[in-house]
Amino acid sequence: MKLLKFFFFGLFFSVISLAQERPPIDVFSSKDYGAEIQNWSISQSKEKNIYVANNKGLLEYNGANWQLYLSPNETIMRSVNVIDNLIYTGCNSEFGYWQRNHLGLLYYTSLSESLEIEFLEEEEFWNIISIDDYILFQSLKRIYIYDKTNNTYNVIDSDTIIYKIFKVDQSIYFQKTKDGIFKIENGKPKLVSNNPILKNNRLVNIFAKEGKLLVETENNGFYILDDNSLTKWSISANETLSKVSVFRSIQLRDGSFILGTRSNGILHLTQSGNIDYNIDVIHGLSNNTVHWVFEDAESNIWLALENGINCVNIKSPFSLYTDEEGKIGTVYTSLVFKDYLYLGTNQGLFYRRVDVKEDFQLVKGIREAVWSLTEINNTLFCGHDTGTSTVNYNTAVKINGILQGTWGIKPIAGRDDLLLQGNYDGLYIIQKLNNKWTFKNKIEGFDLSSKYFEFYDNHIFVNHEYKGVFKIKVDDDFTKVLNIDKDSDIGKELNSSLIKYNNELLYSHKEGVFKYDESKSKFIKDTILSTLFKKDDYTSGKLMFNDKSNMLWGFSKKDLNYLYLSKLSNIPKVNKVSFSKSLPRGLTGYENISHIRGQKYLIGTSNGFVIVDLDKLEKQSFLVSINSITKQSIGSKAELVSKKEKGVFKNEENNIEFNYSVADFEKYLNKEYQFQLEGMYPKWSSWSSNPFIIFKNLPYGKYVFKVRARVGNTITKNIESYSFRIGRPWYLTNTMIAGYVFLALLFSFILHNVYKRYYKQQREKLLLKTTRELELKELENKQQLMRFNNEKLRQDIENKNRELGISTMSLIKKNGFLDSIKKELLNAQDGKSIKQVIKIIDRNLNNSDDWHVFEEAFNNADKDFLKKIKNVHPILTSNDLRLCAYLRLNLSSKEIAPLLNISSRSVEVKRYRLRKKMDLPHETSLTDYILEI
Repeated sequence: MKLLKFFFFGLFFSVISLAQERPPIDVFSSKDYGAEIQNWSISQSKEKNIYVANNKGLLEYNGANWQLYLSPNETIMRSVNVIDNLIYTGCNSEFGYWQRNHLGLLYYTSLSESLEIEFLEEEEFWNIISIDDYILFQSLKRIYIYDKTNNTYNVIDSDTIIYKIFKVDQSIYFQKTKDGIFKIENGKPKLVSNNPILKNNRLVNIFAKEGKLLVETENNGFYILDDNSLTKWSISANETLSKVSVFRSIQLRDGSFILGTRSNGILHLTQSGNIDYNIDVIHGLSNNTVHWVFEDAESNIWLALENGINCVNIKSPFSLYTDEEGKIGTVYTSLVFKDYLYLGTNQGLFYRRVDVKEDFQLVKGIREAVWSLTEINNTLFCGHDTGTSTVNYNTAVKINGILQGTWGIKPIAGRDDLLLQGNYDGLYIIQKLNNKWTFKNKIEGFDLSSKYFEFYDNHIFVNHEYKGVFKIKVDDDFTKVLNIDKDSDIGKELNSSLIKYNNELLYSHKEGVFKYDESKSKFIKDTILSTLFKKDDYTSGKLMFNDKSNMLWGFSKKDLNYLYLSKLSNIPKVNKVSFSKSLPRGLTGYENISHIRGQKYLIGTSNGFVIVDLDKLEKQSFLVSINSITKQSIGSKAELVSKKEKGVFKNEENNIEFNYSVADFEKYLNKEYQFQLEGMYPKWSSWSSNPFIIFKNLPYGKYVFKVRARVGNTITKNIESYSFRIGRPWYLTNTMIAGYVFLALLFSFILHNVYKRYYKQQREKLLLKTTRELELKELENKQQLMRFNNEKLRQDIENKNRELGISTMSLIKKNGFLDSIKKELLNAQDGKSIKQVIKIIDRNLNNSDDWHVFEEAFNNADKDFLKKIKNVHPILTSNDLRLCAYLRLNLSSKEIAPLLNISSRSVEVKRYRLRKKMDLPHETSLTDYILEI
């Protein structure tokens, strides 16, 4: 029988586990918070920081970073409670409080030491409660009542175990096992009830209920204590509560309860006693054993677990259904129809009752990808991978004749008996005959995939993501295409969409939302609708219209956007819901959202769905705070700085780090920070998720650091700031500046004297330079005169050379002329008379006067040549010198022969003999040798 009960108990929790949607859960492991896995108690300060009692010590969490403060006596810390501005903790044989110093760090003060308390052996403190001016520390054998006003204490002892202590309204109750429930009055215990149930069952908590006490046991649920009468609280959860072991519980501000169990996670119990949901390891908790339950200022539920710390955002507008076993798959479409929720996924069509905790079931007949669910005239149509089906409860009936997958189904205005379909290979018409929908025909002439299509302005518009937008005119019977116009302004636009909204045809892609203008037959950008997403935040242009809520939805990287018409002005307005990147999402281009009930909407994801409740979107205000400031110089350790005082840092301490945070614990609200450093960066930085910034090598000067945060789409109402100054380097201190002034004056004085001396020297140098320049000028004049004289001499030489040449040529011509006359005369007949003439000619040819004239002219033109060659070759005769002179003039043998009155052959002989006398080598040219002398 017990085994059967256990089986049904397990079956109950497994069904809850499979079917329920859960709130977001933020899981912190020991690696995240840097301490032991086991945690015992949780509390919160007025600054909204979270404090956790951990095996290793006290944990502090500010929304960005965890900080561990080691246990004061190196024992397990079992309890923590923030009272006023002090954080009270209890360990083994130790209790006291922590407070913050001027650097922002916590330091510990031991109350037990100051009160000189003598503890029992291995006494541990499990609970800390405050009431009025008293603080109560509970161990398993004692309750210490500390009077804060008088700094005194008294003790309540017990022979049996004091399991827990409870504060109900303004009274303190506790349980002694085997004895019953007691109440503390005037510092003394007073028995309230010794009912056997209360004596033999461990109590979890005591609550006030309509002037009575609601007592919760670990294993037997709730009882109502009215004076001495104890009755079972008759609720639907009793059977379940009898099968679980509850260790901790709290009553939330809304009157409901969170029950923390030893092995089943947490149960949410409504105010009327119904189990709303169960969250355990399967649904996101890091461990099923709950040591403490705490509700923070924003109604988040914090759990101190056997392994880790969890924060459950039970008031979050988001709740998640996760298909842990992969039975459902990616949700492409969803719809509520006749109180049933239908999910179209890549694995088929599933259904369950709305708002009922039950598992999803597969609709019979559809086990392939489902693309659309459409309700038309109280009939549910399903477009899937193999065609179209009508759905009735849990059964689908396929419409025969459609061989291609169906993207969607839409009504045709004025034709209630016809429906238009967009399929993989074009457009189809289905017809209602005899109250049954049947396939009518495929529209001939258009064969492109028609995922997005609308009937508008007596035309069918089709958007093909790879080919553009087509405007199609069909005949009255919807059998064939009459005309197709492609919009020339629209090309390939991946993840674009086409939709009809508020009697307007809209086309959307990354450049915005465009409205069709019938008069211009083109799409015109609409500035209001285009605010649904920004270009830099764009993921998909798919728009979704929900006729029940009259809202137009769109997705972007960080937001879920919806457009609605104002009830007063009928002007469209856009609202943005922060939609964290860490939230599950669907396939890009296949985003989908449907209305559930009230303000709840279902968003399909890749492994289930997310439900967003717009009623829970409360406008919150947030505060950003600077947690710590450190300064550091190169090569040294960082030092904390008091943020309450204006910072004055040395010049080498110019590496400054700021750590800041927002104490918000909503998992799916992204926190981003923006800073400004006046004196260096006058503009605000770009948004960043990093809760710190380091400024390195800041120059000296005054600075004001400012930081603000953005939580979701809400900017913090405050800007936290800190002013500081970095001192001048040593070489720019006042003493050094005075020294620089003195040195500058001294340098100026020295420089003045140096320049004075310098200018004096320069003046003397200038006078000397002027004198030299005059002398040089005079010298230049003399040189110029010499150049003139040399030029005149050169011209005289050239004239003489010219005369020599002329003279030489005259002699050559004269001797040649005489020689020719001589030859002619020798040929004459009268020899006697002619011989006398020939003698005269010979005398003219051998006339030494010609040679003397030539020699004088030659010496004038080439001075001392004959002397030079005579000195070199003293054996040369006058005839040899004469030949040398003619060779000096570079005359040929033929030209020399007339001058010597010999034949050319004789000249060559003379040249040969001359070479012999000069003893010239065979390879040396005689003429070149003479020219080089």
